[in-house]
Amino acid sequence: MSNHLPNEARVIPLRPHGARPAGAPPRQAQPAPVVKEPLWRDLVGDVLRRERLAQERTLKDVAEEARISMPYLSEVERGRKEASSEVLAAAAHALGLNLCDLLTRAQGELTRVTSRYAGTGRRGASTSSHDGMCLAA
Repeated sequence: MSNHLPNEARVIPLRPHGARPAGAPPRQAQPAPVVKEPLWRDLVGDVLRRERLAQERTLKDVAEEARISMPYLSEVERGRKEASSEVLAAAAHALGLNLCDLLTRAQGELTRVTSRYAGTGRRGASTSSHDGMCLAA
């Protein structure tokens, strides 16, 4: 007599968990996860937010001084808006920086973040030894 309920199926594994059938090809190693490069707007927003917090200033204070709306500045800081150079310059000036300072800090952050996976053989990766920044209008 069986201990199972009449409408319940019993599963009997045909081979142990993880075992391969005879003649099956060996398992391929899982590819390393692809690390995406950060977006420029995320880097610039991070720099703006870090500088604002380092100065212990509120979003409202900086937005008023920069003459941009507080919600828009918040979205720029969070990397949700692609701000114009005029807006970035205004936010930077409100924080006592110039546009060059802001972009140089963002470029430094980009270099730091991407150097973690620079040697992974990415297609199109630069082999240049220059540590500079190029911006085009």
